[in-house]
Amino acid sequence: MIVLASASRARARMLEEAGVAFAVEVAAVDEAAVKDSLAAETRNPARVAEVLAELKAVRVSARHPGALVIGADQMLDCDGTWFDKPADRPAARAQLLALRHKTHRLTSSVVAVRDGRRVWHHTEAARLTMRNFSEAFLDAYLEQAGEAVLSSVGAYQLEGLGAQLFLAVEGDFFTILGLPLLALMDFLRDNGELVS
Repeated sequence: MIVLASASRARARMLEEAGVAFAVEVAAVDEAAVKDSLAAETRNPARVAEVLAELKAVRVSARHPGALVIGADQMLDCDGTWFDKPADRPAARAQLLALRHKTHRLTSSVVAVRDGRRVWHHTEAARLTMRNFSEAFLDAYLEQAGEAVLSSVGAYQLEGLGAQLFLAVEGDFFTILGLPLLALMDFLRDNGELVS
């Protein structure tokens, strides 16, 4: 049995579309508190994403003996500043203005846990460069995208309308969506969870 310890609809959709059978159980983790405590020790977004992914998986694993629990997390870093999911539309607008005409890095980490013990992890990053869009474009984008801008760390979905924000993208598409899917499926095949 595979359990996804994530509230992310995008992660669940990726696994579903890849034909992976799994259940979902959301882990109760105060991500802001964890980030704050880790910020004193490291400014490495990859380390923070990995710690959060593992924490989620470990918490859910305690309720599912023997199950393989998958935790995942993503960090957005731009010039040393970490961004979170925007709380509301004005916050999304401010965030996108801060990212405009700059390159940022999305780092996604996935951790597999069985019986409370980490058995595998993988972290991958992608670089995305936003174009120098106008504020008129931004307002139209926010209007058209609606509440979807609040569901991702970058206030965009690259697989949809958010593609219009960018000049260049370097890296794995699945990593950008929040889950290094190809590496995860390779691990699942190696461990008999998927047919190889």
